[in-house]
Amino acid sequence: MSDDNAVGTPRHGAPPAVDRDDTVPATTAPPPQHERPEERPRRSGPGFFTLMVLPCLATLSVVAGFLALTGGLPGDGTSDTDPEQSAAGGVNDTYGPWLRRAAACTVVAPSVLAAQIDQLTGWRDDTGELSGEQGIAGFTAAQWRTWGRDDDGNGTASPRDEADAIMALGRQDCSLARKITDLRTEGTVNGELVDLTLAAYAVGIREVTEAGRVPAGARTYLAEIRELLPRYEAFDREPPAGGGPANAILAAPVGTLVVTSPYGSRQHPLTGVTKLHTGVDFGAPQGAQVYAARQGRVVFAALTRAYGNRIVIDHGTIEGKRLETTYSHLSAFDVTVGQTVSGGTPIGRVGSTGLSTGPHLHFEVIYDGYYADPQPWLAAG
Repeated sequence: MSDDNAVGTPRHGAPPAVDRDDTVPATTAPPPQHERPEERPRRSGPGFFTLMVLPCLATLSVVAGFLALTGGLPGDGTSDTDPEQSAAGGVNDTYGPWLRRAAACTVVAPSVLAAQIDQLTGWRDDTGELSGEQGIAGFTAAQWRTWGRDDDGNGTASPRDEADAIMALGRQDCSLARKITDLRTEGTVNGELVDLTLAAYAVGIREVTEAGRVPAGARTYLAEIRELLPRYEAFDREPPAGGGPANAILAAPVGTLVVTSPYGSRQHPLTGVTKLHTGVDFGAPQGAQVYAARQGRVVFAALTRAYGNRIVIDHGTIEGKRLETTYSHLSAFDVTVGQTVSGGTPIGRVGSTGLSTGPHLHFEVIYDGYYADPQPWLAAG
């Protein structure tokens, strides 16, 4: 399955039944008085009520008594004391570890995965008859061939296996998150990473890219996920300590590291939108020198709408994971795409291009495809 295809279109239930007028105008008048058939003499014996209605009432009474004694129809699966039900949205407790394990990227939290499944199927595996979607995560056969694995080791990879389905959804979401991160790094899209990722799940990468933000067609889906998230917050793991491996040392990208806006959730000073601030803002005067934080290769150097003049440097892999740094709102470039630089090489000048309120450097660390807090990386130096 291609990630460009919409795979999570919200479901809103069946449309209401169409009202129909069942009244039919009379086509014949009642027979004239003189044409009425003569009354027939009544027969003696039990009437219709005695012969038909009373036996039905007796049968219903017996059935009602049986249901009262047994607590429901045989095999209906209802129970008021299921020991495996969790307070988190009624989800089976055994799903918790799989949700945490499936949330393998920082963009997608366990609560997001749980809310997606709730929105898709309500945690019920009763799909597939008409839509072709199976299991609690609603995978089609084509999607399952791409994302499905035997994650619980029971010898079968099945969308109807809850653990396999949760892990497959996590892989799919994190793949979308990686692509969205690349698009945002290039300045192609702008917005909260998790919102953009969920939008890509709902309507496809292509539509998000064309809109440059969360497209209108995905907003209802996002609203439904947001409404469900509080039910599953208990599944969210604590963020890992530190920003990366101890040996991933970055040099200061500007002469003096004066933090004017740290990494984390904040309200954007221009747009007023509260979202993740994906880097650290270092205050510096217009035209101040900006340096490469580590040896690497310049992979992007161009003007973008939100980031202004922006440089991205690929530093290769650290402990098997790719490391990149970005430098935004520059007033000038001192390097070009494809150029190899060393740590401390001048690469540009501080500015206020793009969505900026004044001269500063917006500096980001992207590790393993996801934004990380830059300060622990710099503090190590």
